[in-house]
Amino acid sequence: MAGIYEQGLERNAANYVPLTPLSFIARTARVWPEHLAVIHGERRYSWAETYARCRRLAGALARRGVGPGDTVAVMLANTPEMVEAHFGVAMTGAVLNALNTRLDADTIAFMLQHGEARVLITDTEFSPTVDGALAQLGHRLLVIDVDDPLGPGGERLGEVDYEVFLAGGDPDFQWRYPADEWEAIALNYTSGTTGNPKGVVCHHRGAHLASLSNIVDWEMPHHAVYLWTLPMFHCNGWCFPWAVAALGGTNVCLRRVEAGAIFEAIRRHRVTHYTGAPIVHTMLINAPAELKAGISHRVSAMVAAAAPPAAMIEGMERMGFDLAHVYGLTEVYGPAAICVKQADWQALDLAGRVECNGRQGVPYTLEEDVAVMDPQTLAPVPRDGATLGEIMFRGNMTMKGYLKNPAATAAAFAGGWFHSGDLAVMQPDGYVKIRDRSKDVIISGGENISSLEVEDALCRHPAVLIAAVVAQPDPRWGESPRAYVELKPGVAATEAELIAHCRVVLAGFKVPKNVEFGELPKTSTGKIQKFVLRERARSASAIE
Repeated sequence: MAGIYEQGLERNAANYVPLTPLSFIARTARVWPEHLAVIHGERRYSWAETYARCRRLAGALARRGVGPGDTVAVMLANTPEMVEAHFGVAMTGAVLNALNTRLDADTIAFMLQHGEARVLITDTEFSPTVDGALAQLGHRLLVIDVDDPLGPGGERLGEVDYEVFLAGGDPDFQWRYPADEWEAIALNYTSGTTGNPKGVVCHHRGAHLASLSNIVDWEMPHHAVYLWTLPMFHCNGWCFPWAVAALGGTNVCLRRVEAGAIFEAIRRHRVTHYTGAPIVHTMLINAPAELKAGISHRVSAMVAAAAPPAAMIEGMERMGFDLAHVYGLTEVYGPAAICVKQADWQALDLAGRVECNGRQGVPYTLEEDVAVMDPQTLAPVPRDGATLGEIMFRGNMTMKGYLKNPAATAAAFAGGWFHSGDLAVMQPDGYVKIRDRSKDVIISGGENISSLEVEDALCRHPAVLIAAVVAQPDPRWGESPRAYVELKPGVAATEAELIAHCRVVLAGFKVPKNVEFGELPKTSTGKIQKFVLRERARSASAIE
C-alpha cells in the first residue's frame, strides 16, 4: 500500500526532467550568450554561436534520418567540430562514437561495423586510415568531411563538407531531451590489446553527473579557460566538453600536443585549466626554460591515465602548476576518484606532499563509492596500506555496460561492483593507492614486484624522462624485472648506472636485471603500451 508520500505525488513534466549534459549549453547560451566559447587559431565562437551551430548539426542530421538509437561516429582532432559533435549528435537522440585518431584502418572498420554507425564525420588529415576502413565495410554510410585550415589537409572522402552540411540545418532546431536519462549518449571503445576492443556505453545521467563532479571536485570557477591537451575522443574528453559548457567557460582547441604550443596558448589566452596523461606533464616539466617564460598566473593541471611517478608530481609543484591527481577508466566516464588535498599536507616537506598527492584518493562527489576489495570474496581489504585488492567502483558514473557483449558486462559487474582490474591498497585514512595492473605485477621467486614502484625509482634518476618495467622470463626466479627507458634530450646514462641507482632505493629482488634505451611505444593518450614491451622482453630473454 502506498504511503502518504506516494499518494497523488507522481512524477510529471513540472517536477521531473531527465538529467542530460545537453541542458548545460542551453542555459549557458541564455545566461552568457556573448561569452567566448571556442578558440581555434583565428576562429572564435561565442556561446550563442556555438549553441546555434550545435542545433544546426542536429537539424541537418535529423533531415538525413538520424534519430534516437542511431550511432554517429567522428574521427576528429581537438577542433570546434569535435566540441559541437558532443552536443549536436545527442540533440537528435543519437549516440556519439568518438574514434581514436591513431588507430589503424582494420580497428576503425571494426568499430564502425560493431557500433553500426550511420554517419561518419571525419577530418581530412585522417583520410588514409578512414579510406582503408570504409573499404572494408559492406555498406555505405554518410561521410562528412572536416577540412580544418590548421590541419595538414588530405583527401576528401565524403559527399559533403561539414560547413555546407551545417548550413542545411536549422539554428533554432527543437532538439530532443532524452525520454529517459538512462538512454545512451556515447559509445567509447577501450583499447584492445588482445582481441577486439570493447564498446563502453555511457548514459545521459552519468555524463551529466560526471561533468558536474569535474567542476565540484576540481573547484573550477565560472568562465574557466580550458586548454584541450587531452584528446576529446578519450572518454569524451573526460566529460570536459560538457563541463566547460556548464561553466560558461572557454574551449581553447589544440591539434598537436607540443610543449611550445601549450605554453604559448597558456600565455596568450590565460589558460586556467588543462588535463592530460603523465607524459604530457613530464614533457612540460622538461621543456626549455624559455618556453615557460612569461606565465605569471596560476594554472591548474589534472593528471590521470596512469599512476604518475613521484618525480612528475614533484616537477609540477616546482614549476608552480597546481596539480590535481585523479583516477578512473573509460567505464566510469574518465576520472571518478580524486586525491583530495588535506590542509595539513601543506605542513609536510616536499617528499611528504609528493607521497600524499601520488595516491588515487577517494570517490568523486557524484560517484557513490570506490573501494579496494578481494576480487573473489568482495570483502574490503584492511586499511593497512599493505594488503592488495582490486579497485572497484559503484555509482551513477558507471557505464551501462559493453555493447553486444553480455558476458563481459556480467563479469565487469559481478557482485554489484565494477571491477577495474587495477590492484591497490587502502591507506589508513581511506585513500586508495594503486600498486599495479593485475597483469603488470611481476612475480619473482614467489615475491610480488610492483612495476610502478620500479618505474618510480627509475624516474627519480635525473637523466630519465619516462620508464616502463615489465616481466621477463627468468630461469631461476620465474620472472624478473626488465626496464625500458626513454632519456631526456641531450642527457646520457648507462644500463649499469641506472641499475646501481635502483639498488640504492629498492630491495635487491626488485632491481631491474636489464635496461634498454629508446623511445617507448605509446597510445594516443600517452599510456605506455606495455603489451608491446612484454612481447619484446620475452623475445630479448630468449636471445640472451
